[in-house]
Amino acid sequence: MFGLDKRDTSLLIIVAILTLFAPFILNPFPSGSAMAQFNAGYPDLMQRFVIFGIFAIGFNILFGLTGYLSFGHAAFLGVGSYSAVWMFKLIGMNVIPAIVLSVIVAGLFALLIGFISLRRSGIYFSILTLAFAQMSFNLAYSVLTPITNGETGLQLTLEDPRVLGVSATADGSIPVTNLFGLEMRSTFELALGPWAFQFNAGYYLCALILLAAFYLAIRIFRSPFGMMLRAVKSNQQRMNYTGLNTRPYTLAAFVISGMYAGLAGGLMASMDPLAGAERMQWTASGEVVLMTILGGAGTLIGPVLGAGFIKYFENIFSKINDNVLHSWFSFLPDGMEDAVVFLIHPFIGKGWHLTLGILFMLVVIFLPGGLVEGGQRIRGWLSGRKAKDGSKAAGETNPAE
Repeated sequence: MFGLDKRDTSLLIIVAILTLFAPFILNPFPSGSAMAQFNAGYPDLMQRFVIFGIFAIGFNILFGLTGYLSFGHAAFLGVGSYSAVWMFKLIGMNVIPAIVLSVIVAGLFALLIGFISLRRSGIYFSILTLAFAQMSFNLAYSVLTPITNGETGLQLTLEDPRVLGVSATADGSIPVTNLFGLEMRSTFELALGPWAFQFNAGYYLCALILLAAFYLAIRIFRSPFGMMLRAVKSNQQRMNYTGLNTRPYTLAAFVISGMYAGLAGGLMASMDPLAGAERMQWTASGEVVLMTILGGAGTLIGPVLGAGFIKYFENIFSKINDNVLHSWFSFLPDGMEDAVVFLIHPFIGKGWHLTLGILFMLVVIFLPGGLVEGGQRIRGWLSGRKAKDGSKAAGETNPAE
């Protein structure tokens, strides 16, 4: 199916089910219940899940296949966002031209940075990419203020020309982003008893693009080009000794990865037409590294899982406060209730990074392959237990040793 083998087709179907049915999957608790705090099926968060999933998939093509660790990928995310907003300001509010421009500009920017940075490898490559990202951040924050609007960020205004669209709507407001007339903020709400589900046009556009990006990543992983990148990761020096020039392959991987990041930046601006220099900070680059390692570097679905995991913690656990904790443990005696809240308090709200750090440490120590390895271990344990139960039911015996 689609040129994929059975295993990859199954993986693509799983990702399609997770994304297309996310409004149901991410809203397991009734709206009025105490556990509704953990629901994540609202449009803004679902969009972040898939957009950062695309970002992590692209980063994994570079890091997972070649072993080149870039700390500057946020620069391409920011460049993509700025390009999309400028397209909205000058041309029109249709998201397709903005997304296409974001990918092209990010790819050209990645070609320039990659051509210089890939002259070195290892930690020196990582430092070079970090330096370029920080230079890009500082340029966007101060020097290039006429283009980026500095610390305020690039926004839409009523004075924007928009040669293929109107500068203001009939009621005098700024027009919204759309896909050939379908507004990205359009949301259909479905109420089933105490459950409420939201189906957002912008989310489903991002989800379809995620599926296309995931499919392309599968083809890259299974192609001769992908095999060459794995060889680079395995032993680049030996390949150089054979007379094979590996730089074109690593540069191509870097550019493709940067284009994925630009695509993610363009989608972010398409959902919320605002671009700021903070998207180019080193912390944003470090975040995509965490996503990839947490999910499973070098795997196909791992970066998507890692992106969803971190964004869930960032947006759900960070909103839990002492009042929520007191409502959960109100059945306890007063002294015990206060003690439990006191113990949990450092790990929620503003302290969600501490919880994430502990989980990341546990994953690195006990699951070096990330969440994907954890899933594989659970599946192996279940299949082994099932096989054991089946052999017992059949009356099989094991010889004594």
